Amino acid sequence: MSDRLEQTKALASDARMKILEWLKAPRRHFNHQETGDPAEIGVCVTLIADKLGVSQPTVSRHLELLRRANFVEVNRIGRWSFFSRNEYGLSDYRSWLHDNL
Repeated sequence: MSDRLEQTKALASDARMKILEWLKAPRRHFNHQETGDPAEIGVCVTLIADKLGVSQPTVSRHLELLRRANFVEVNRIGRWSFFSRNEYGLSDYRSWLHDNL
């Protein structure tokens, strides 16, 4: 289980909240992904960086914080990384937050 403080910090960013929102409906936000269906394999880091308007290293840092918080999962295909929401991790955090506030 991820540290709850780390999870809370991961959500304390407008950019990371946008990423989670976009990954909730990947076909709507990333239907131009050519590598594969974003709902099945996840979304390429490059497309997330472009949509967010930041560099790949910057978006990679955001995605790594979300991954360590257990809010996203990474699917590596060759040298590419594709990200999707970890609904179990998000639900677990939501339940913990509800029970503790």
